[in-house]
Amino acid sequence: MALPAPAIMVLEDGRTFRGESFGAEGETFGEAVFSTGMSGYQETLTDPSYHRQVVVMTAPHVGNTGMNDEDTESSRIWVAGYVVRDPARVPSSWRSVRSLDDDLRDQGVVGISGVDTRALTRHLRERGAMRVGISTTETDPQRLLERVLASGEMAGSNLSEAVSTSEAYVVPAQGTKRFTVAAIDLGIKSNTPRMMSERGIEVHVLPATATIDEVRAVGPDGLFFSNGPGDPAATTGQVQLLQDALRAGIPYFGICFGNQLFGRALGFGTYKLKYGHRGINQPVMDRTTGKVEVTAHNHGFAVDAPLEGSTTTEFGVATVSHVCLNDDVVEGLELRDAEGRLTSFSVQYHPEAAAGPHDAAYLFDRFCDLMSDRKDA
Repeated sequence: MALPAPAIMVLEDGRTFRGESFGAEGETFGEAVFSTGMSGYQETLTDPSYHRQVVVMTAPHVGNTGMNDEDTESSRIWVAGYVVRDPARVPSSWRSVRSLDDDLRDQGVVGISGVDTRALTRHLRERGAMRVGISTTETDPQRLLERVLASGEMAGSNLSEAVSTSEAYVVPAQGTKRFTVAAIDLGIKSNTPRMMSERGIEVHVLPATATIDEVRAVGPDGLFFSNGPGDPAATTGQVQLLQDALRAGIPYFGICFGNQLFGRALGFGTYKLKYGHRGINQPVMDRTTGKVEVTAHNHGFAVDAPLEGSTTTEFGVATVSHVCLNDDVVEGLELRDAEGRLTSFSVQYHPEAAAGPHDAAYLFDRFCDLMSDRKDA
């Protein structure tokens, strides 16, 4: 078996790491971010929210359980590049059908192994997420740095349409159909419509370019916006769609990118976090119940809304419903009418949580309760 080729990684501030090729050989660029998940790397790799990002795994051993055909969250690997410390030499799982390295190679994903990911993560925490290049063909860090500096930045990038479905499709309700939901695919994960389907929801997944007329044509009891990549400030069409839906009185539930767009629809700003939240172990408090949840995160932007008090908007009264206990970042929003009834809500994290944890699955039930209340009104 041939030895892996040498590889180098250069951050936009010039910090250089050397290692070995992992996955496809070649060259790639993106935003360097780190994920603190100790497991679930297959779901991470196939999450469309990671489009144009180079993911650094803080867990030292990656690839132990190989890759299977059941745990993917979309049709392909979306990360722009992959950085690991010690890749598994041989996968060991009864569910494994191929190795992680094989999948990365087959899908053309350039990675690097043998990197001190602890030092790299500390650097990104101190300096912030930044552009990076990985190459197995370039040996001069300075020349690679020049190409890194010429690559695109995440701030100002509208990416959701690049990862969205091109055609609408339906995920049928399991058992008795209770509701119909129009779900805007901004980078949706497979487990999201699955969890709604389990609750008797017929999910009509629509492209990111869907109009209010296309949403109305579904006859929805509710509107859902998924997770997705990019800068919410650069995404305007979906904000207009959401505002039209709120004016029409359609109940709304959004997650991650859908939370950020909900914030913008309500008149709040958004901003880029220094290094974001990515992993499956983030503590969040649900202020409506006082409970603390361990949650799955993958976002680099957040909503700029006041943690205390309420804000009167065109659509009702908005409040912050969830907050991150690590750094007080807004993790959820609620919208209520003049009588105090919930009309729409969103969370910054992932209640579909593939890979886990499952503390926040109740939010899909809250969405069902909201649609039921509106039907009965």
